[in-house]
Amino acid sequence: MYILKNAFKSITRNKSRNILIGIVILVIAISCTVSLAISNSADKLIESYKDANLIEASISFNRENMMGEFRENKDREELVESFNNIEPLTVEEIEDYADSSYVSNYYYTVSTSLNGIDLEKASGDMEINRGPEGDDRPIEADFTITGYSTYQAMSEFISGNYKITEGEVDSDFSGYNCIINEELATLNDISIGDTITLVNPNDENDTYLFTVTGIYTENTAEDSNEMSLFSNSSNTIITNASVLLEVASDNEDLTYTISPTFILTAEDVIESFTEEVESKGLDENYQVTTNLDQIENSTASISNVKTFATTFLIITFIIGAIILFVINQINLRERRYEIGVLRTIGMKKTKVSLQFMSETLMVAIISLALGALIGSFISTPVANKLLESEIKSSTNTRNEIRENFGGGPSNENDGGELEEPRRDRGGDFTNNFSKVVNIEAYGSLNAVVSFKVLLELLGLGILLTLISSSSALIAINRFSPLTILKERS
Repeated sequence: MYILKNAFKSITRNKSRNILIGIVILVIAISCTVSLAISNSADKLIESYKDANLIEASISFNRENMMGEFRENKDREELVESFNNIEPLTVEEIEDYADSSYVSNYYYTVSTSLNGIDLEKASGDMEINRGPEGDDRPIEADFTITGYSTYQAMSEFISGNYKITEGEVDSDFSGYNCIINEELATLNDISIGDTITLVNPNDENDTYLFTVTGIYTENTAEDSNEMSLFSNSSNTIITNASVLLEVASDNEDLTYTISPTFILTAEDVIESFTEEVESKGLDENYQVTTNLDQIENSTASISNVKTFATTFLIITFIIGAIILFVINQINLRERRYEIGVLRTIGMKKTKVSLQFMSETLMVAIISLALGALIGSFISTPVANKLLESEIKSSTNTRNEIRENFGGGPSNENDGGELEEPRRDRGGDFTNNFSKVVNIEAYGSLNAVVSFKVLLELLGLGILLTLISSSSALIAINRFSPLTILKERS
């Protein structure tokens, strides 16, 4: 108690010097508060983005491996034959791979080719394949049929490459429903509710009747073949995976492919999942790929902001520690006689050291408190400015993806959740759509200077006090009280 009282008296006796120390620590505290707040905001942004963009693993052809074999053998026919002999993935295999502790969810896309009955193909190429007698007859299947297992699998709609202009993507992923390109619909005068008939190109007796529930457009049409009047997806008909699997199971000669996507539980399980899939018998001509690089690239700018804040924090801390160290050195020279008197009357070295440290700590605590208060007012608008673009981006992404699926635009209520779609579909669309759009938008960060930031700031303050007082502690332990008094006399 005596040490604290003596330290307080010493502070009041040397006001100018302690005010200078307080100003230095105040500036350091403000800088550290802002840096820590920005760093924490950046962490939340990155975490929010990673929550919205889960780690996805896909299984695809290992073309690099196949080309390596080609370079060794130089036999093109053998390469083509090997490629054609690769067994496609099956639903059973996909389900087996998905039955893993590393997988939280999965979906897949099925693709095949069919012809149409009384359905004209959108073909605007400079050269048209002609059959016998000059008739325009397709040599191979006219239409690409793509089936999705869930909304999550419909990446083209989620990214905005495809967008519904009429109708909707039906929430029934088991019925014979489809959506077609706007160009194909215009060419064949097809409207919502009409039916189209597709046929197996290998057997004209196998026909399938689909009901059109939506019409979509391709937003990347400007990148299509310049020699064609139509977009790349003009002859792509979209339905659900279960229907295509049913069609394929009835026709052994109908070829199809399945492209699975697995949602992994965490970033650090990618290697373990790959090893597990390979142990379950994945063919060497297939490989596991992820979207990890894409996610990291997307958060690179925010990571750079965090790095800048951390670097600024370190530089501020180092410069502040040096300044306080110099001030304490000057303070120590001015108070040599006081140290000699205290030691002569019997005060132990440790108590003298604690008194000097207590003086710096008292000033530091007051300055840290003021710095945290001022820093909170400065860091809040800075952090919210940092988040402003993300808030707009997240909100727009929600509405754009909803419109891409034909759900219509929606507003946000006070709770930040999207309102129900304008059309009543028994809640199916809303429930499934919420699984697709998992993007959190922060309205603001009102408590940027959180309890965690205060603890970190306090820790930095104590560390700064110890570093700046280290010279005093060493010097006091080396001082001889008699020598000091003789020098004074």
